[in-house]
Amino acid sequence: MDQPGDGASFNPASKLDGVSRRQTKQIESQSRPNAALIHETIRAEGEQELERRWWAIVLSGLAAGLSMGLSLIVQGEFHGLISDEATRRLVAPLGYTVGFLVVVLGRQQLFTENTLTPILPLLHNRDLGTLGSVIKLWGLVLASNILGTWAVGSVLAHTSIFEPRIVDAFVDLSRHTIEGTFATTLVRAIFAGWLIALMAWLLPATKGSRAHIIIVMTYVVALDQFAHIIAGSVECAFLVQSGRASLSQYASDFFVPTLLGNIVGGTTLVALLNYGQVAPEIDDHRE
Repeated sequence: MDQPGDGASFNPASKLDGVSRRQTKQIESQSRPNAALIHETIRAEGEQELERRWWAIVLSGLAAGLSMGLSLIVQGEFHGLISDEATRRLVAPLGYTVGFLVVVLGRQQLFTENTLTPILPLLHNRDLGTLGSVIKLWGLVLASNILGTWAVGSVLAHTSIFEPRIVDAFVDLSRHTIEGTFATTLVRAIFAGWLIALMAWLLPATKGSRAHIIIVMTYVVALDQFAHIIAGSVECAFLVQSGRASLSQYASDFFVPTLLGNIVGGTTLVALLNYGQVAPEIDDHRE
């Protein structure tokens, strides 16, 4: 597989005439990374993910599924403890960001990030071997993520570690996963997939502000009740295991439209469009 291009090739000062080496370094340090450099950074990460052993992917994916339970737990705590409706609506979604902070900063495997990261190597290499590796990665990550979410949902449904008003908050927060029509959930999932993949695209350019990017993007997902396949699976699995929803509702009303929407939002709106904007420059460096 090709290696990412030479960093100097993407230096914004590399084509300026009459600029000293010292000035070039100063310009580079003050400049935002261009789209091609962001692309190559994410592609390099994607190449590494595709080469990981299957059991490492499964364990990381399981950890991510468990960690995403924190999104419902902390958001539920805020929702149950804040009495004012307007304040609750604005503050409770901050709790939703906690699971994503743990997963992304902890480098755990989250399915919706994988709608971007391994897709860039596939678009770059354009071969069946890479396609097979992407399908394998997607399958392992999705299955292990879902297993983790069902484990958390089981604990929330069958134990008494949270007081009744917090459990009621879990129910209130989780109902949206099965209440929409197929089309509504699909569109909500497209928005969620788009935002999470955008988050993954922005992270290489943010350096010390990564936590802020994660919080902002996932806060919007929670505030607008967009459908996320892993965070939502915690909620819907809790409803199923507490007897408030059926397994068929989980599959048809939540899982299928949400999965499809997240893939479309992440792969089409972010991976393909952002690859398209840098493809000519990347292809020039390959020649």
